[in-house]
Amino acid sequence: MKVVAVAVMILALLIGIVPMFTDCESHGRMLTLADGRQISMKCHWTGVAELAVSVPLLVVGGLMFFSRRRESGRTLGTVGTSLGAMVLLLPTALIGVCMSPDMPCVSLMKPALLLMGALVVVASLGAVAFNWGQEKQVA
Repeated sequence: MKVVAVAVMILALLIGIVPMFTDCESHGRMLTLADGRQISMKCHWTGVAELAVSVPLLVVGGLMFFSRRRESGRTLGTVGTSLGAMVLLLPTALIGVCMSPDMPCVSLMKPALLLMGALVVVASLGAVAFNWGQEKQVA
């Protein structure tokens, strides 16, 4: 169980850090409006949202590490699974990344987030499966 918790914490850190260096804005690309102003592309906002998901995921991993009860492990695994699903949904269905396939967010950020999100879901489901069963009844 502690191995799963450490894996979830490492993945949470990577989910929060990787988009900061792989979005288009970090590579100097921004949208230029007709009046000359430059604004961030949607891949930047996906990265910000991933940071917001990575913080509670890091907390879930920390709680998994110190959890002793099966019931807590199941609950934290379920929460981890839902947060992992959010990691998968943000770059694909909810916010997305840039449309052009030659943008760095499409070739770097999206595949990395999909891989890390899938690993979080698998690890969290593993925690749920590991903690499946009845609690010991104390008389």
